[in-house]
Amino acid sequence: MYIEGLLIGICTFLIIGLFHPVVIKAEYYTGTKFWWVFLLLGLGGIIGSLYIEDTFWAALLGVFAFSSLWTIKELFDQKKRVQKGWFPRNPKRKYDY
Repeated sequence: MYIEGLLIGICTFLIIGLFHPVVIKAEYYTGTKFWWVFLLLGLGGIIGSLYIEDTFWAALLGVFAFSSLWTIKELFDQKKRVQKGWFPRNPKRKYDY
């Protein structure tokens, strides 16, 4: 029995699930000013996945990379959600809106 595909699916679910609270916390504490960190993580993951021979690890690194890139969009969307009052503002931070 080959379970590699199932493991990739489970790990993908966990990676995406990990990024959800990261977006919320990152926007709460720092706003959108560190979006470039996720860009570097994404680009690094893409480059790394191209050089890894093992399909399992290359796939997981690719999922991590594109989840990092998607986080940039979600970070700016989270800012809009905070503006609408759907998520709490950080009282220790200055907002430009």
